[in-house]
Amino acid sequence: MQTVATLADKIAIENAMPVSERWSAKTVYEQLSQTAAAHPARPAISFQIKSGEKDKAETLSWADLHGRVTQAANLFRALGVGEGDVVAYLLPNANETAITLLAGATAGIVNPINPLLEPEQIASILRDTGAKVLVTLAPMPKTDVAEKAAKACALAPNVKTILEVDLTRYLSPPVSWIAKLIRPKPTGGHAAKVLNFNAEMAKFNAGALDFDEPGDDGIAAYFHTGGTTGMPKIAQHRHSGMIYNGWCAKELLFDEKDVLICPLPLFHVFAAYPILMACLSTGAHMVLPTPQGYRGEGVFDNFWKLVERYGVTFMITVPTAAAALMQRPVNADLSTLKYALCGSSPLPLELIKRFEAATDVKIIEGYGMTEATCLVSCNPPGGERKVGSVGLPMPYTEVHILHCDADGNVTHECDVDEIGEICVSNPGVIPGSTYTEADKNHKLFAKDVFLRTGDLGRVDADGYVYITGRAKDLIIRGGHNIDPALIEEALSSHPAVGFVGAIGQPDAYSGEIPIAYVELVSGAEVSTEELMAHAKEHITEHAAIPKYIEIMDELPKTAVGKTLKNELRKAATQRVFSDALHAAGVGATVTEVYEDKKRGLVAKVVKTDEDATDEMVQTVLGSFATPWEWGS
Repeated sequence: MQTVATLADKIAIENAMPVSERWSAKTVYEQLSQTAAAHPARPAISFQIKSGEKDKAETLSWADLHGRVTQAANLFRALGVGEGDVVAYLLPNANETAITLLAGATAGIVNPINPLLEPEQIASILRDTGAKVLVTLAPMPKTDVAEKAAKACALAPNVKTILEVDLTRYLSPPVSWIAKLIRPKPTGGHAAKVLNFNAEMAKFNAGALDFDEPGDDGIAAYFHTGGTTGMPKIAQHRHSGMIYNGWCAKELLFDEKDVLICPLPLFHVFAAYPILMACLSTGAHMVLPTPQGYRGEGVFDNFWKLVERYGVTFMITVPTAAAALMQRPVNADLSTLKYALCGSSPLPLELIKRFEAATDVKIIEGYGMTEATCLVSCNPPGGERKVGSVGLPMPYTEVHILHCDADGNVTHECDVDEIGEICVSNPGVIPGSTYTEADKNHKLFAKDVFLRTGDLGRVDADGYVYITGRAKDLIIRGGHNIDPALIEEALSSHPAVGFVGAIGQPDAYSGEIPIAYVELVSGAEVSTEELMAHAKEHITEHAAIPKYIEIMDELPKTAVGKTLKNELRKAATQRVFSDALHAAGVGATVTEVYEDKKRGLVAKVVKTDEDATDEMVQTVLGSFATPWEWGS
């Protein structure tokens, strides 16, 4: 493990040898085999279905995990999965989820899918990847994952086999008996063969693979992305990119004695790569509390006790989870805890102060993205932590701040502290082939090398990266570009505000006007008038002052805490269009705004008065850029 405190330290690592010489494993399975041989008896992964500090848990050693992954990979091959074929999984967290991720990448290509998606979206991903096998939950009380899987497979006939994980095995009698009695009945409607994952896996060789892995650096994983700003896209990851994430963690942070508690979902790159792959490279121990992670019953209430139970050295969090933890007492011994690793979105300064004061644990913020096989930068544990920064680029990662034209050509390379688009090159970036769909890679790369992240940011004189906004989220008001971060930072400085999502609301005159949706901290009370006054006082750019503020019980977010800006845009469009129709006396309203792959957001209009005509609606809604259509 090396100390990287400055940009010079990072450059020294890069100059010592090329990245291709930094590790010997050619595949994820080969890396697993090396770690299992080095640390066979050490704990690899622990999962407990309930959140209590004394609840039953299952821990697999590295030798155990290696054997299970070997069996699962052999099973997948026996089910017809070859090189280039896809094993998808629709699972919450469990030991089987990690096994499937690693085994799927070994037998073919693994495709994690978010169980929070609707069946139609899941089916679309299954069809787009051509998945042959789906690993999912057996019917279980209090979850509809099995039902979603069945509906999705009915729409994706390419899935030939469904392997079910029965979570009741993690429960103790009599609860396990009751769960089996009251669980929902299996849902049909598809032609796939349904088998028990663990029972089938146990039939196969655990000592060695029954097939030869390819020697080239092939595609190992498909992760869907784009959930916050539009229709999901499928990013592809090579073995080397996955191993690179683990190597970075081993080089900078972890060793085999570390324990990482990760209540984030294994269908997301944050948990799958910087965390699971870090353990895979170092022999560290990964702890998964409850299937739903932070969303699981009692996890926030019991979190600090779980840290004490496992002797956790690193906790993995996101801003929404850190904020929730600050509403609970720190009621356990945290003496083993070295750092809290935080990603997903920037942490408000006040939250950092509250967290570190309450826990005496330093937060390390980092930056990554699915398209780059995750890791891009991290605040150096051994160096200066600059609040508001996402740290220094990882070794062998280049970050350039560029301005590009509509065709993706670089028009300007930014100076120190000049804001532009963050563009990245590293071993996880696949130039020209980030997405499986060729058209999605068009205009995605600057100079044919640097992935255009869509994030706005800057790099300071010390090499630290700052994210200032989202290029796709720019609010364009009458040709004037407004960075939503200006609004979000100003409103977030109000003590009653927990989270803010600023977007451009459709406007007949300016095209867009800035508005904001706000989630308050628990127990806080404030009026929209007070928030508007606060915004006017703290936003120096007059054009950026929001024209509308709405307080929501909770902002829509992804499983890792990112605000779903597109859901806010849908809500704003529906409200604005309905209000416009009502003000014009047209007997119609908007019942839904949905995302169309080619047209973007589309408003569905229904009549409230049979006399309403196409012409009347078009006269009103034709003033907006967003298209509309009649709905039922």
